[in-house]
Amino acid sequence: MGKKLDEKTTKEMLRLLAAAYPDAKPALKYQNPFELLVAVLLSAQCTDERVNIVTDELFRKAPDAAAMAALGEEEIRETIKSCGLYKNKAKNIAALSRILTEEYGGEVPSAREDLEQLPGIGRKSANVVMSVAFGIPALAVDTHVFRVSRRMGFSDGGDVRKVEEDLMAAVPREDWAAAHHWLIFHGRRCCKAQRPLCGECPVGSLCPRLYLKK
Repeated sequence: MGKKLDEKTTKEMLRLLAAAYPDAKPALKYQNPFELLVAVLLSAQCTDERVNIVTDELFRKAPDAAAMAALGEEEIRETIKSCGLYKNKAKNIAALSRILTEEYGGEVPSAREDLEQLPGIGRKSANVVMSVAFGIPALAVDTHVFRVSRRMGFSDGGDVRKVEEDLMAAVPREDWAAAHHWLIFHGRRCCKAQRPLCGECPVGSLCPRLYLKK
């Protein structure tokens, strides 16, 4: 982890990230807030590519909360079994589908406190749904965002919540959703966990990482 960036460097680094990843957008495939909610839940400890394969079949069977609740936990489990933690995920998908059907008229709520009450949905997942499905400014911190933010100096926080708070303070509110995707793309394509491609980094000249070779 490098030192924390100053305001001027932060602004320039964000500009360079935006220029480097103009195609940054959600990798999960979905048609509506319910499908996004389920896809985000499935993405825990599973690649987006695998989730998209699984949801292609799952959403053909059950494209909304009522249909998913009717499908039932056993059928959901069989359909998503190629995903990690599929048994617990199937239980949560079935449960949240019933709750949405019975308490929200089948609609996904946009408020964080309501989303976080749904089985299997924590703060990160709620932030993704709020931002992507409803356009509400939120900054989700997944493993890529956590790693890249600390390496590059956006945060010196030791936990996810502190990194989220530092990013919210450093990034203009109107850029929160985009910055989330810039950092994910950068983490996947360049600032990788084991072997970061520092020599190819589009923001390498500004990176405070202690062992960056210049």
